[in-house]
Amino acid sequence: MQKRPNVDPAEISKFDAAAPRWWDPDGDFRPLHDLNPVRLDFIEAQAGLAGLRVLDVGCGGGLLAEGMARRGARVTGIDLAPEALGVARLHALEAGVGVEYRDVAVEVIATAEPAAFDLVTCLEMLEHVPDPAAIVATLGRLVRPGGHVVCSTINRNAKAFALAIVGAEYLMGLLPKGTHQYARLIRPSELSRWARDAGLELAGLAGLDYNPFSRKARISADVSVNYIAHYRRPMSPASA
Repeated sequence: MQKRPNVDPAEISKFDAAAPRWWDPDGDFRPLHDLNPVRLDFIEAQAGLAGLRVLDVGCGGGLLAEGMARRGARVTGIDLAPEALGVARLHALEAGVGVEYRDVAVEVIATAEPAAFDLVTCLEMLEHVPDPAAIVATLGRLVRPGGHVVCSTINRNAKAFALAIVGAEYLMGLLPKGTHQYARLIRPSELSRWARDAGLELAGLAGLDYNPFSRKARISADVSVNYIAHYRRPMSPASA
């Protein structure tokens, strides 16, 4: 059997185990449910959604993919967690939302369909793979000239460790213990360097603030914990 690229099997197993609870707004993925409308608003404001061909990398159970489809995008969601994909397919079917879900590595899509997408999203995934820089390079190959790449992840510093790991996982139980590993968290400067190496230009950077008591989320200028970044592939001279 061919080895799947750039995948941590323990991470796949972790998310597959939680798959039945993916769409429970009060369950293991409660923060994602609360953050999702804010993430969608940011993506729509930065890149648009209606009519765009979108690839959602690491789609999990489909929260973001369905949201983008509801706002008029033509969405393909890919993931390597089969149980999570099964939940995504079933929920989309029950909800009557048209999303194509595929169990395929992002590198395979990039080889088969280079520069084929108007928008590529990769939210809350980069901190779960062995080589996130390689994933960002692949995202850059997938997007057309003039197109958009949006990534979100968690900063790596003492504040992020205290709030996103100790607080969220071990004190408040907002996420299952062990969801994040501190060494895999990513500073915005690191993400932007990988994006530049992939031929992408930073177009927007914002913090994702979340109050677990009120369950309110908002976009802010504070990128010290959760943040979201928008990159664009420049137009080539021939297409400018």
